[in-house]
Amino acid sequence: MDRTIALVDDDRNILTSVSIGLQAEGFRTRVYSDGETALRALRDDPPDLAVLDVKMPRMDGFELLRRLRDHSNVPVIFLTSKDDEADEELGLSLGADDYISKPFSQRLLLARIHAVLRRQSLDSASGSSDVPDTDIMVRGRLEMDSARHRVRWNAADVVLTVTEFMILEALAQRPGVVKSRNQLMDAAYHEDVFVDDRTIDSHIKRLRKKFRKVDPEFDAIDTLYGAGYRFSDV
Repeated sequence: MDRTIALVDDDRNILTSVSIGLQAEGFRTRVYSDGETALRALRDDPPDLAVLDVKMPRMDGFELLRRLRDHSNVPVIFLTSKDDEADEELGLSLGADDYISKPFSQRLLLARIHAVLRRQSLDSASGSSDVPDTDIMVRGRLEMDSARHRVRWNAADVVLTVTEFMILEALAQRPGVVKSRNQLMDAAYHEDVFVDDRTIDSHIKRLRKKFRKVDPEFDAIDTLYGAGYRFSDV
């Protein structure tokens, strides 16, 4: 694998346990316990991906990402101790790729890391400035650009996490077809990661909220009780 992951967190127990887990999966790791130290290191020697805690002394994760984006497009996953939608929106608007709330399972973090790195590899292979229009999926008022990780509804941008993007993509690929929670979990998570099927319900709820911010009448994701979800492009 030979990829380097930078971990930035003021909790040394998290740094140690996550670092050991990632190394067991074949990653190289670099660990930092505060944002200021991490910023200098990440600027000088960017990793393949950075996992940043939000709440840290000296410089929090948001400020770290804001300054990092002046010099680097390294993929970033945020860790936070509270499930705060405003914090999530701020992190994504600053250029984060995904967001995980503490406490979290290492398998879940690993799945998100794999997903973000896969997306990054697709971007690099496609070429950021020369991606063909055939990479854009149009379903009614929905446009999804998988290479650029861009979503639009009625021509308005909707900012999604990598996991939300993959769930929506799985639904939108076949409008009208019901996808079970298990099928959506398979689309969004690494095959050896166990997550409760209600996790999908939470992602769907967040997807609807994000789309309703640009269109209060959004109703393109239907719930089929006992069966799953489907996307309607009508």
